[in-house]
Amino acid sequence: MFEMLVPKLRVNTVFDIDLEAMYAKGYRGIITDLDNTLVGAKAPNATPELIEWFAKVKKYGFELIIVSNNNMSRVSLFATPLDIKFVHAARKPSNAPFRKAMTLMKWSEEQTIVIGDQLLTDVYGGNRLGLFTILVLPIAANDEGWRTKVNRKVERFARKRLRRKGLWSEEENNK
Repeated sequence: MFEMLVPKLRVNTVFDIDLEAMYAKGYRGIITDLDNTLVGAKAPNATPELIEWFAKVKKYGFELIIVSNNNMSRVSLFATPLDIKFVHAARKPSNAPFRKAMTLMKWSEEQTIVIGDQLLTDVYGGNRLGLFTILVLPIAANDEGWRTKVNRKVERFARKRLRRKGLWSEEENNK
């Protein structure tokens, strides 16, 4: 069970992902979480650096969709001005929002990347469907809601078990 919480890649931020290499490997769709993955949980808008990253994603030929457990208002206010498709109130790690995103993008499991900051929602949900999962460090952990804080405690326990099994090493945190 704990093995399903291991991402295929761990990086500090989305900016550390080698998009050119991912494209060369055949990936075409990116499903990304919003809060603490792209911006802090309370940040209403994309930063200039993130807007540049979205342009780079598009330039390489990727299609991107935000899949968030947050509500319509939060996700729409962020995504709509950027002309980014989204799935709100996703209930990750359920399969349904990931499948919906892949249907909207018209990409298969083998062509889809999931980027997120949580093992229990983003990584576990993506791994269950055989997607390429990338874990980023949370941007503003202090701004997280109580559910996410509970998840973080479970994640600490899971990482401890994974370290004992030799499946998690801290030095992998950078690229």
